Parts: sequence; C-alpha cells; structure tokens
Amino acid sequence: MGTRLLLVEDDPAIARTVAYAFEREGLAVTHSLLLGDARAQLRGACFDLLVLDVGLPDGNGLDLLRELRRGAHPTLPVLMLSAHGEEIDRVLGLELGADDYLPKPFSPRELAARVKALLRRAAAPAAAAPPVFHDDAAGQRIFLHGQPLALTRREYRLLSTLLAGAGRIHARDALLAAAWGDDSESTDRTVDTHIKTLRAKLREADPAREYISTHRGMGYCLDV
Repeated sequence: MGTRLLLVEDDPAIARTVAYAFEREGLAVTHSLLLGDARAQLRGACFDLLVLDVGLPDGNGLDLLRELRRGAHPTLPVLMLSAHGEEIDRVLGLELGADDYLPKPFSPRELAARVKALLRRAAAPAAAAPPVFHDDAAGQRIFLHGQPLALTRREYRLLSTLLAGAGRIHARDALLAAAWGDDSESTDRTVDTHIKTLRAKLREADPAREYISTHRGMGYCLDV
C-alpha cells in the first residue's frame, strides 16, 4: 500500500488544488470537509500524514490535534493549515504537537515539499539510544542500561578506570597499575585476559555493540 494522506480542508477549490499536487507526487489523498468526517476516517483507516486546516465549519482543527496527541495517534505527522498568519496561532499549533505549520495563502508546491520532508523524517530510523553506564563506587558495581554487571573485583576496577576516561586510550601498564596496584606477578597479559572477559560480559548485557576497542601497540578504549 502506498503513502496515504488525510486532507481536512473545507474549501473545495483549495482541496482540489492540494490533492492534485499530492497525487502528482504519488501520494494517495483522502479528503474530509469536516472535523466529524476526519475523526471517522482516522478511526477507520491508517494514514501516514495528516494535513489539517484550523478553521472548519464544525470546529477548530487544533481541537482534533489535541485529541490525536492525547489519544490513539500521538506520533502521526501533522501539518497545520490556517488562514490566520498570527504568530499566536502558529505557536499554539506547534505547542499542541503539530510537526509543521503553513499559513494561507500558500504554494501547493511548497506544501507538497513540506509534506515529503515530514514523511522522510517519519520514515528515518530512530537514532539508537546512547549507552548508559553508572558506576556505583560505594558498592563497587557498574550498571549498563540500568542492569548490574556481574564483575569480579579486578574487572570492576578495570572497567571503572576505562569508564572514568571513556573515549581515551588507556595504556596496558596504566590499566595494570589502576586495577592491580603493586602486584608484581601481574603482567600486560593479565590485562588482556581480563579485557577479553569484560568484553564477553558487556556483549552478554548488550549484544548490539562492542564497547571496548583495541588500539594496537597503544592500549584499550571504552567507546560510549
């Protein structure tokens, strides 16, 4: 099924011009003259975007926008149309959750361009949420995305050091000193072994990405 738009506009001449501009862009348009009809359309069909006039014979389009944002369509892209060019009208529409606002008179080509931009924005994949680490120094625990990692005492010290300098490369000897102190039996190889274990535990907690990167000849970095 192609992209479907609901156009709510009580002026037949404007509606015909707008619908023609949309259809030239390959968009399927359903037209409603009244708020009541628009409510029925939104209950009975699925739309990709709503173009909504503010002033309608049976009410104010802003009331429908408020209902959508509080009800079943909180994320439906909405572009508001209005004969009023007052700043207060634009501000109110945007504060209620409109994604764009175009005052009349307008160019149908500009309207079609704005609609396509909103559709592209809606179709874009959401950015991945940044990883969230929390270092509970008192309890010697580290949380990833709110979940505690099962770390040994050495692993905790090692990851805590990496976390404190996230984004920086840590030399093996610096990590060794931070996690093992003056333990003369520990070597760079000990750091490598614990980093491998840490990677496995982080991967188990968040399989979507790798957090610790190796910089050959330099050391390790926690990438957040």
